[in-house]
Amino acid sequence: MTPILKALAVTALFLPMLMQSCDPKGGEAVALGVLMRERVVLTATANAIITELPVAEGHAVAEGDVLVQLEDAVQRANLQLARARLSEAEADLQRVRRGARAQEIAIAEARVRGARALYEEAETTLARNRRLLESGAITQARLDQDLARSLSSLAELTSAEQALAEIREGAREEDIQIAMAHVEAAEAEVAAERTRLEDLTIRASRGGLLDSLPWNLGERVPLGSPVAVLLTGERPHARIYIPEPARVGLAIGDPVTVRLDGTEAAFEGRLHWISQEPAFTPYYALSQDQRSRLVFLAEVGLPPEAAELPVGVPITATLP
Repeated sequence: MTPILKALAVTALFLPMLMQSCDPKGGEAVALGVLMRERVVLTATANAIITELPVAEGHAVAEGDVLVQLEDAVQRANLQLARARLSEAEADLQRVRRGARAQEIAIAEARVRGARALYEEAETTLARNRRLLESGAITQARLDQDLARSLSSLAELTSAEQALAEIREGAREEDIQIAMAHVEAAEAEVAAERTRLEDLTIRASRGGLLDSLPWNLGERVPLGSPVAVLLTGERPHARIYIPEPARVGLAIGDPVTVRLDGTEAAFEGRLHWISQEPAFTPYYALSQDQRSRLVFLAEVGLPPEAAELPVGVPITATLP
């Protein structure tokens, strides 16, 4: 039998039972359903290969337990590179704040002394050649050269003195702020790369039961694909299908008696959610007689003694 024929057969059996269960002549109305728990779906944070599956399906897990490990070699290298950039930015900031070393100041002072000596020599030569020009011992061209050399030496001396003053004064406030901004940017980059690395380790966001691991070890999972499914919550709840004739008389908080197949035990629960839309065919497309076949999805909260009940078990709920 094909899956479609099977579905039609199940529907053919299921709907008459619902219709019979909600018949006012039959007394109490009942709804069929199944036990379920809250589902938490954890998805892949990157397009990567699964390298570890530490917990097997069906085992209990606590919040923070590692469920799936994705390949992280490239991301570890990215984090190491970001940390190196941070170290470089911190060293540059420290250098700017400390200013020049004593050796750098000594070198600048030596350059000033050298430039001053050259300037004084040029000035002495220029004064001597001016006297020689008057006696005709040298030409005007030679004196012009000495004058140019003197002016050049003065410029070199002025430049060396300004460089020494700048070194002694230290870094400007703007330079320090720029270096600090580089450090902050590098810190943010490290934090982002660290988060990306941590995201490659899929951990349980809540305690519960590991219900499913859709992918196998060694498979490459696409970004956003479910990689682990948890069943959480202190106890299961009953998901039932309320027949349309019984829907009007029900309200949130009404008591509902839930019974499991294979046991005589009954659990007194409370109706805590009812869907606003009916299942299957939209109600406005049905006649009055056909509308009795509609069902409304609902959930029933169970008492603490139902905590150990297995999920997936069919149940029968007696409606008030």
